[in-house]
Amino acid sequence: MLRSFCFALLLCCLSAGPTAAQDSTLTVGSKAFTESVVLGWVATHTLRDTGLQVRHREQLGGSRFLWEALVRGDIDAYPEYTGTLIEEILADADVKPSTLPDVLARYDIRMTGELGFNNTYALGMRPEHAEARGITRISDLREHPDLQVGFTNEFMDRGDGWPALRQAYDLPFDPRGLDHDIAYRALANEALDVIDLYSTDAEIERYNLRVLRDDKDHFPDYRAVLLYRADLHERAPAAVDALQALEGRFPADTMRALNAEAAVQGHPEREVAAAFVEHTLGIAPSAAIASDTRTRRVWTRTQEHLALTGVSLVLAVLLSLPLGIVAAKTAWVGPAILVAVGLTYTVPSLALLALMVPPLGVGYVPAVTALVIYSLLPIVWNTYTGLRDIDPPLLASARALGLTAWAMLRRVELPLAAASVFAGIKIAVVINVGTATLGALIGAGGYGQPILTGIRRADLGLILEGTLPAALLTVLLLGLVELAERGTGYAGR
Repeated sequence: MLRSFCFALLLCCLSAGPTAAQDSTLTVGSKAFTESVVLGWVATHTLRDTGLQVRHREQLGGSRFLWEALVRGDIDAYPEYTGTLIEEILADADVKPSTLPDVLARYDIRMTGELGFNNTYALGMRPEHAEARGITRISDLREHPDLQVGFTNEFMDRGDGWPALRQAYDLPFDPRGLDHDIAYRALANEALDVIDLYSTDAEIERYNLRVLRDDKDHFPDYRAVLLYRADLHERAPAAVDALQALEGRFPADTMRALNAEAAVQGHPEREVAAAFVEHTLGIAPSAAIASDTRTRRVWTRTQEHLALTGVSLVLAVLLSLPLGIVAAKTAWVGPAILVAVGLTYTVPSLALLALMVPPLGVGYVPAVTALVIYSLLPIVWNTYTGLRDIDPPLLASARALGLTAWAMLRRVELPLAAASVFAGIKIAVVINVGTATLGALIGAGGYGQPILTGIRRADLGLILEGTLPAALLTVLLLGLVELAERGTGYAGR
């Protein structure tokens, strides 16, 4: 019955899951903040207007992550900033603005001209708090070591971020790292006093923040561009023309207005970008946008999540059962297996997903691989425990019947250990469905996509759009496992 359950679930998930993209499909990436997602959708709509098949993998993470994905060929284009390229990504190459195109060419990467705005870093405070402290410049912060400071996680580690800023201004703080959009809400709620900003953020005006003057001119220009793979000139020359057509189309005021539509007014970035390209370039993608209802989104994410969880669970069961059996049957190998499986579980789930990206790229395959690894522990350990806890007199009686070792395992030991094995599978189901929501961070889709977007926009409806179906899917899969257990005839023994 367990074999039939795994086979049926695998077929169901493979049929529901994402099909492999054709070689001609282009992929646009974007970082996990509003402006990058908007620009990613603008590029996607513009490329689709040329007749190309294009998908947008949004909210993929930070700058280094997107850069490596572009170099590997996992994506074909994404929006980036000259300051980030010079100060962070290519810092070891001693690159200057004038030599940036030549340095990018060494990696088979090219860039468009400037899109039209400079989105440099800045520091911000609540105006009344800054006024009370007499703070107008970044240098003034040095005299107020009691301030609560929080910076985005990427800014905390970037070479052009907090380490360099602290050294340049001799700042005394021990800031905490957090999500960019959450930082704004923490500042507004007075949980933080100082945060980092992007100069085109709509939230600066929304919260009426004071932007502190960079009196040492520490932050360089961060001119927005689109990076793309050099082979697009041969594979899809129309794509290059389409991307270059966006040069100069985004004055700073325009970009701030687009950010405000998405981050403040709550319009989906996809729709904001569609309205922009229709008004600016005469491209009308609105028909496809109109069909993107919540029901359709939930169904699409359900297919993606089922493909992630179902396939990884089946593979985990097929791998864990033999490992658990070997661990229980071999005194010298068993402890090593248990320790190895236990050690994999000590790696945080987000870190495990990230570790899968360098060898496997982004998307479905690395997410499934990480989920399989993360599901091993409960099944292996419960299989081991179930087999080891069988009463010795029962085993002696079975041996007295002259059963072979294989027959003993198949007809006696595994049936007696079934309750423990299925308990491990149920634990794996709960872990797997929840952990799979993080797959959205590496482009695997699923219920994590609306959850991440909802967190970024502070939209409870979008968060529930991912969390409620995930809970229902957990209940459904647990029910299927329960039915499979009852089918063995050993439920509850």
